Amino acid sequence: MKIERVSETCNEITELVGGFFVGERLLLNKVLAAALANGHILFEDYPGLGKTLLAKCFAKVTGCSWGRVQFTPDLMPTDIIGTKVWRMNTSEFTLEKGPVFTNILLADEINRSPPKVQSALLECMEERQVTIEGETLPLEAPFFVMATQNPIELEGTYPLPEAQMDRFLLRLSTGYVSSVEKETEILKRRVSWQRDDPIDLIEPVTSNEVFKELQQTVEKNVYIDEQILTYISKIVRRTRDNPLVDIGASPRGGLSLLKVSKANAAIHGRDFVIPDDVKTFAKEVLVHRIILKMEYALGEKVDPSQIVEEIVEEIEPPRDITHR
Repeated sequence: MKIERVSETCNEITELVGGFFVGERLLLNKVLAAALANGHILFEDYPGLGKTLLAKCFAKVTGCSWGRVQFTPDLMPTDIIGTKVWRMNTSEFTLEKGPVFTNILLADEINRSPPKVQSALLECMEERQVTIEGETLPLEAPFFVMATQNPIELEGTYPLPEAQMDRFLLRLSTGYVSSVEKETEILKRRVSWQRDDPIDLIEPVTSNEVFKELQQTVEKNVYIDEQILTYISKIVRRTRDNPLVDIGASPRGGLSLLKVSKANAAIHGRDFVIPDDVKTFAKEVLVHRIILKMEYALGEKVDPSQIVEEIVEEIEPPRDITHR
């Protein structure tokens, strides 16, 4: 598939999602870029801002299979990955697959379940496979998790461990709409749908196979100059040298920034990465991978987002890069 066709298809996807979810186009592009990079997304924001709606609309538009898990304190790992069940009529165990056997898994309020349940997703998210009673089963490509959590409801929640946070390619915030007109548009669309959930009204733009082809085109046909690679490395390493930071971004953070920058280039019709692709995603890729020193974390006077912004401003981007 040519890059021009990738860009056209991406525009169709974001236009259709934008017809149901009222929000900034940049946010939709970031969700799409993460999906093209085959990366997981964590939506973190206040209740009622459309996090679940956005995830469900995106899953339906791409034409991929999708499943939803509502995380609760009594959820068990087998409720997610599945288990083997004894069948009396055949006198043997058969595999009952869990909702993780899909293309896009919507993990709603992921921090509502205890660590034992959260850890069941670690193998799925990193290795795209599941181990059930000693048997390892691959997950069908593409596979990525779109998870949500509310930052203000701490009672009855279990903070995600650093190992799991590091497996999310992006952490995004939907935010409030920016004007009265957009707030009114949300109400108008609800009236026109005549239902709370408009998912049944959505017609897919792509299919499973087409979306995989989009991902492969981004991986194979988007060029990234060595100077851009050095630029990414400098940004990631600077997060570790900051005096306010206890643990900086991992090498996986650099790889994530690389992949999503290539995807963003393809969305905009380019077969090469420019520094602005890196800058666009630096905060969403790196902030949740930074752990502040205890005295600064407790004081709440230091914002990791500001640290990343300052790093990006300080590091000189490459000026003369080759396209091929």
